[in-house]
Amino acid sequence: MRGSHTSVLTMDAFALPDTALASYLTQHLNGFEGPLTSQKFKGGQSNPTYLLTARSGHYVLRRKPPGQLLASAHAVDREFRVLLALAASDVPVAQGLLLCRDESVIGSMFYVMSHEPGRIFWDPSLPDVVRGERRSFYDAIVRTLAALHRVDVAAVGLTDFGKPGSYFARQLKRWSEQYRLSEVHRIEPMEQLIDWLGENVPADDGAVSLVHGDWRIDNLIFAADAPRIRAIVDWELATLGHPFADLGYFCMALRLPRNPVIPGLMGLDREALGLPSEAELIAAYEAASGRRVEHWNFILAFNFFRLAAIAQGVAKRALQGNASSTQAEETGRMVPTVAALGLAAI
Repeated sequence: MRGSHTSVLTMDAFALPDTALASYLTQHLNGFEGPLTSQKFKGGQSNPTYLLTARSGHYVLRRKPPGQLLASAHAVDREFRVLLALAASDVPVAQGLLLCRDESVIGSMFYVMSHEPGRIFWDPSLPDVVRGERRSFYDAIVRTLAALHRVDVAAVGLTDFGKPGSYFARQLKRWSEQYRLSEVHRIEPMEQLIDWLGENVPADDGAVSLVHGDWRIDNLIFAADAPRIRAIVDWELATLGHPFADLGYFCMALRLPRNPVIPGLMGLDREALGLPSEAELIAAYEAASGRRVEHWNFILAFNFFRLAAIAQGVAKRALQGNASSTQAEETGRMVPTVAALGLAAI
């Protein structure tokens, strides 16, 4: 979810029809009582997300954006399915309450989930946490990621949630196609990165797990009083895939520059800040998951490529006028930088 459960920003272009929505929820959501007011969370570059305040309490609504969309993107019904599947697991998620496929209600498909109050950190340097406690937050992140990758997908009913095997080859093909559909002009580092990845895909090792797809610190809601994750949000890119993809995606933050869209840690003295190194994060994941991490350079380069392709999609939606974040154009401008970081990781 590209927005916290605490900071909100109303955008008229994405405003919800509160009265009509309240009427629908009164009929279809058990225990709901209006009236209702909605506020859009800040961020939300992909699927707009809203805080709903009603007489019966707080809820969170997540919807497909309006306008022309790529065919396989913004599948909020898949997100809702993950929430239901993980409800009885030891992976912390919000409670999925209602899925509405009827686009006439608010203009697009949406779902409603429980509101999970807590702390969201937008900056991976954790400036609001005292130095001596920062590692404990990173430890929680790695332990929770390993727990996600231990989920028995058959037991939770997700065996058909993605194609098992050959994850990196399939993802490279998919995101290359998505990138071409949203390409505005030729970006040379991206072309070089695509070529190298295509020539260096590692052999499939048979590892398959449920992967989040956007494992970033700001997609985790921490308890207000402890380094404990109470909910993982933004499951739009979840699928069955290779577990190392999530770890590599998270570790990109160590190499990304300091920027307002996706704040990275490049140039910071992580040891002085009390933050773990890349090698320490990998070792912690290996200990928690029981897996040995291999092909790290490819995994990092692949994740930078994928992030660049996602950013290009955001930029294209900004040009079309249906991107859901005021930072969409700035996100698009990051594509050459991110692609170059992918080349540097090789």
